[in-house]
Amino acid sequence: MNKGALLYEGKGKKLFLTDDENLLISVFKDDLTAFNAEKKGNEAGKGALNCKISTQLFHLLEKHGIQTHLVKTLNDTEQLIKKVKIIPIEVVVRNIATGSLAKRLGIKDGTVLPFTLVEFYYKDDALGDPIINDEHCLLLNLVKSESDLEELKRLGREINVIMKSFFAERKLKLVDFKVEFGVDKEGNILLSDEISPDSCRFWDMDTNEKLDKDRFRQGLGDVKVAYEEVLKRILSH
Repeated sequence: MNKGALLYEGKGKKLFLTDDENLLISVFKDDLTAFNAEKKGNEAGKGALNCKISTQLFHLLEKHGIQTHLVKTLNDTEQLIKKVKIIPIEVVVRNIATGSLAKRLGIKDGTVLPFTLVEFYYKDDALGDPIINDEHCLLLNLVKSESDLEELKRLGREINVIMKSFFAERKLKLVDFKVEFGVDKEGNILLSDEISPDSCRFWDMDTNEKLDKDRFRQGLGDVKVAYEEVLKRILSH
């Protein structure tokens, strides 16, 4: 499979065309961004770690019936993926209050939520990815129908159940995570983008040590060490 022209470059990945119009090559970058790209950095080897972690988690979810865009992993930083039309909604699933939720609603940081919270954010860098509700999604024509929104919520919760249990066995709290979905040529909604410490919050179950991008956001250092620890635990069973 030959890598063609650059199709798109985002904060964490580049997408390239291939010989097959229905397939793309996704390349994971070492770049780090936070606060809507106001803070930027670079961590050598981070892209390879995210590629490996995302590959493992996508395979885990596929085993549990979640359809994804992943075809196969090509090397340390590249995946062959199905071409999809990305739904411009970031689906954020929360188990513990921290970050923007704690600030927005005045909930004490670290509070375990009484139920799994699913939020939608409009995927638009120029607007700062604002939080939106169901009616906003329909008003902006981000999905075709309310049933699509319900499917995004269902998938988000199902992914949460699978991953929360998986990481609990590895002594990690799945605090929250962001997922994105796309629609393939047959109209199927597929889990897309990535699942990694860039898009999830992981806390050590015993110490609450942060093992995710908050180490960059909050200037804690040892970003690569934290990501390596997450991969080590994923592969530990």
